[in-house]
Amino acid sequence: MEPFKSHRGIVATLDRANVDTDQIIPKQFLKSIKRTGFGESLFFDWRYGDDGKPNPDFELNHPQFAGASILVTRNNFGCGSSREHAVWAVAQYGFRAVIAPWQDRNGTRVPGFADIFRNNCVKNGLLTIELAEPEVEEIFQMVDRFKGLQATVDLDEQRVVLHLDEEIAFHFDIDPVVKDHLIRGLDDIALTLEHESDITAFEQRHDTQLHR
Repeated sequence: MEPFKSHRGIVATLDRANVDTDQIIPKQFLKSIKRTGFGESLFFDWRYGDDGKPNPDFELNHPQFAGASILVTRNNFGCGSSREHAVWAVAQYGFRAVIAPWQDRNGTRVPGFADIFRNNCVKNGLLTIELAEPEVEEIFQMVDRFKGLQATVDLDEQRVVLHLDEEIAFHFDIDPVVKDHLIRGLDDIALTLEHESDITAFEQRHDTQLHR
């Protein structure tokens, strides 16, 4: 998969919480046996009208979000079924990173992303970033004020920087192992192949005959 080190792009906002995977990529698109072509069906039911034409009221269809590659949304993004197609759709649309807020509810931390969705993102090179709710709210406000706002996501420095006259930066935490895999562009297969010589040696000395 493509390594992720630093990415600059237009920020798009999706002001909706609890976006589940059926909203991200509806079930009728899961029949394909290919892993390509899902980007055009991302958020299909919101993105298109009954006539198949783009819905002008849907956020991502607004002109200022054309070519956006950083998505900012609300918490619990990617909940619902575990379909990996949802991650493929987000990535194939053109997003390299998704930002969502974690919340503190009576001392309990509520994550920005559903666990399975977040894990699937790691395996497909899509970076998920959790920020505090006030920080995400500030990003929403800046995107609304400054049309076409760009940001840089620096994974090495673990920072999101909004490119304004006076730049605003947010630090984010990430599991060191996940960070390493994304920076080096290693999916599960690539990680396994790092041990190819050991696997080959084992196969050569392993007796494949069953003994009775």
